[in-house]
Amino acid sequence: MGSTAQFGIGDASYQAAGGIGGLRRLVDDFYRIMDESPAAADIRRMHPASLELARDKLACFLSGWLGGPRLFQEKYGAIAIPAFHAQWPIDEAHAEAWLACMEQAIARQPYSPAFAEYLLTQLRVPAQRIVQASRNRHGAGQ
Repeated sequence: MGSTAQFGIGDASYQAAGGIGGLRRLVDDFYRIMDESPAAADIRRMHPASLELARDKLACFLSGWLGGPRLFQEKYGAIAIPAFHAQWPIDEAHAEAWLACMEQAIARQPYSPAFAEYLLTQLRVPAQRIVQASRNRHGAGQ
């Protein structure tokens, strides 16, 4: 991948992430960071005690989202990420805490700097959509 422009085309992003193995490592690091980060305590409490299912779902989702096999849909069916997450009152601070954990997890991966930046930028989009969906459901004054 010599150029950022190639990310997002076909399975270029999936390959840059290391395939499903690379995504599972990213997700494992992400949830480890979330468990250890006081700033992420509120979002950690939105998850069950065992993160086994959440780890699998996030890795499977990222696989299809990054142009690889649509593992989430194959295993769990269709999902509308913002609508699903709107069951919790998620605000900007929650989204930023989630993204901070993800940024740290991305930094631990052997990704090129261009892909690391691309991935974090792309992840901001669903994070903001989740905040908006939650705001629509729970009210603007969360």
